[in-house]
Amino acid sequence: MAKIIRKAPPKSKPAAPKRLKKAAAVSGPVRAAKKPVRIKPWTAAEVHEAFSRFRKANPEPKGELEHLNPYTLLVAVVLSAQATDAGVNKATRALFQVADTPQKMLALGEEKVREYIKTIGLYRNKAKNVIALSEKLIAEFGGVVPRTRTELESLPGAGRKTANVVLNMAYGEHTMAVDTHVFRVGNRTGLALGNNPLEVELKLLQVIPPEFMLHAHHWLILHGRYTCLARKPRCEVCLINDLCRWPEKTV
Repeated sequence: MAKIIRKAPPKSKPAAPKRLKKAAAVSGPVRAAKKPVRIKPWTAAEVHEAFSRFRKANPEPKGELEHLNPYTLLVAVVLSAQATDAGVNKATRALFQVADTPQKMLALGEEKVREYIKTIGLYRNKAKNVIALSEKLIAEFGGVVPRTRTELESLPGAGRKTANVVLNMAYGEHTMAVDTHVFRVGNRTGLALGNNPLEVELKLLQVIPPEFMLHAHHWLILHGRYTCLARKPRCEVCLINDLCRWPEKTV
């Protein structure tokens, strides 16, 4: 008599844990992403009106970094990276009394520069840059702060923003220095939308009338620093709240 071989029934898949079943039920089908909100571009008349208001309220805006000449301005801007203007000023008041030229800064030396600026973030690397840029100014530019963007950006510790500030404040060039405040104001108001500082800079240069360009970056910095704050913008006292495109305005 032949031996009968019985096949074992196929193993059933283990039931999914209740937690997974619940999560799947909650998640449901994949939803389409929300369409980005389209912001209506500012008209030329609106841009002119905004900067007319800034000018009327503050005809001669000043940068808040204290300096004595183009060289100390350059040093102050280099030191201001990831630091507040107030913190930089506190350190440089004493420093610039003893070293207001590249030659005097070199004579002071990196170790002593560190002592003067040790209250500023990244002070060790910044002291190294200050000495290095001073050496380069003497060796390649006769101790004079250069007047072109390319030359300024070649200095240790100096980038595009530094070059824009120096060209504008020391030499009266119509440049746009985009720091965190200008970047925020440009994007939040819809005046100059951009994914990075360069995009915002180029857009602002495109839309701001030449008559306002000398002081434009100061007006925008001050507006971002004291009115269009990062966490709690003061829309109730904003000079341009009726022009601003931000959908979450508090007025």
